Amino acid sequence: MLEFGLANRGFTVALVIGLLFCGMATVPALSALRLPGNDQGYSPVQPIAYSHRLHAGELGISCLYCHQGAESGRYAGVPAASTCMNCHQFVSSTIAAQRAEDEAAKKEERSPKRVISSELKKLYDALGLGSDLKRVPSKELKPLAWERIHKLPDHVLFAHGPHVKAGVSCQTCHGDVQRSERVRQHSDLSMGWCVNCHREVNRNGVDGKPVHASTDCSACHY
Repeated sequence: MLEFGLANRGFTVALVIGLLFCGMATVPALSALRLPGNDQGYSPVQPIAYSHRLHAGELGISCLYCHQGAESGRYAGVPAASTCMNCHQFVSSTIAAQRAEDEAAKKEERSPKRVISSELKKLYDALGLGSDLKRVPSKELKPLAWERIHKLPDHVLFAHGPHVKAGVSCQTCHGDVQRSERVRQHSDLSMGWCVNCHREVNRNGVDGKPVHASTDCSACHY
């Protein structure tokens, strides 16, 4: 009986240790689980490898220059290709690439050619433009199929306008986009995350100004 008891105790200890190891192995897997509809971290490949780090970070272009709808409307919107062309009718490649072409042309005693980067060529092709950046009638127009990243359920009413007017920065919800090569969904966009944000700004204000962000259900739900 004593031998059986010791053997049974040894089995129990081994079982407990085994379960502990299983638990340790399971924790990382559980941490990757998320509620349905939670796309935090979603970062799809876009039709053009647009760099927010370059445009919003290094060049300091305001978010509202491209996402004009965010200032007064419900949706921030994706900028029209014509907005891109405000700059890219002049800038078609990196400065380094164009300088290299200018130097080569000087040595070869010819006029320099316009250098077009592979990513900007996608923009020009979508607009039916040729190498001279003029419209080619025979070229088919192909709208850029940007992948939407942030999407709330249909029963949630969210408007960018009031948040921008209240002084809420884009980074509060979207993270440090000015440091991102490819944008991802920064926050989980859950109801709890939104409500906690409203509670915090009601306590602390925004940029030193008092804020009265509603926590009533009817403020965000139909």
